[in-house]
Amino acid sequence: MKKLFEPTTLGTLKMKNRLIRSATWEGLADERGHMNEELFERCETLADGGIAAIISGFTSVSGDDHCFGGIARLSSDDFIGEHKRLTDIAHRRGCPIIVQLALGEYNGAYRDMSVNDLSEKDIRRIRDMFADGAVRAAKAGYDGVQIHAAHNFFLSRFISPGYNRRTDRYGRTPEGRAALIIEILHAIKTRCPELHVSMKINCSDFFSGGLTPAESLRICELCAENRMDSIEVSGNGTSVPHIKAGENEGYFKDFALRLGERTDLPIILVGGHRSIGKMEQILNEGRVDFLSLSRPLLREPALPNRWKSGDTAPAKCVSCNRCYQTPGHRCVFSRASETPGGGMK
Repeated sequence: MKKLFEPTTLGTLKMKNRLIRSATWEGLADERGHMNEELFERCETLADGGIAAIISGFTSVSGDDHCFGGIARLSSDDFIGEHKRLTDIAHRRGCPIIVQLALGEYNGAYRDMSVNDLSEKDIRRIRDMFADGAVRAAKAGYDGVQIHAAHNFFLSRFISPGYNRRTDRYGRTPEGRAALIIEILHAIKTRCPELHVSMKINCSDFFSGGLTPAESLRICELCAENRMDSIEVSGNGTSVPHIKAGENEGYFKDFALRLGERTDLPIILVGGHRSIGKMEQILNEGRVDFLSLSRPLLREPALPNRWKSGDTAPAKCVSCNRCYQTPGHRCVFSRASETPGGGMK
């Protein structure tokens, strides 16, 4: 029987429990993509709080990705030093750290090119941007990278039939739409074989004509066949409100359990986790291996330590989603929300 608080491994990464901090949007980088002091402080607080591993927030592989403000970047070697500072903070506390490599927009010949406008040269450039970002991540000391293919960002749109209407080898079928991710995966594995490579993917786009669970499962299978190291299951339209402990937790669970039947990959499940009892139930229903948290750690960065110490009351997060309305996306119930200038999603 799997327990939430037991040592285990994620690939080659040593994990002190089965709780992972899911990539959480902070929006605290400056206009060039450099991180501010609060981001380093938050990493320290999370690592001290007992989480087994941290996945950093959205980190763009492009220098001209401007889909929203506050994007952190790994688009040039100029960023390696500050990312090394971040990984050192986590590692001094025995906490593995994975950087989420992402692309919000592709700005080629003109702003925000549709996936259908891309030439094969553009696609190769995008592949290389992700691989170059992974090389910088390795130099900065990250234990792994997460390919962000969820939440309606660029790669999420590329794999979705709701957006990708290409008629060449990068379209038409789940296999075609997955080809860019497979090429990114191969490039990272070739250049950085030491890195754990994960992917965050929508179990569904949740709109008519978008990515379906069956198509998402097929894409995950292709990634498993091509040596992906883990997959984090999410979905479009995240952060469901009004989660009640023991009632409507783990809202992407059914897809994750189906994925566990189809592949041998370690599976990370995000979405509405609030109580130890329900979380351990999910872990033991099938082959879900890790549970990732976002909003609960905004309110209680030391939640894992609280639970491990014997205070097993559910997470204090009430899923109000008011954090989205604050500067820096911070919990309105925490003392941190009273001071301006930053926060998580």
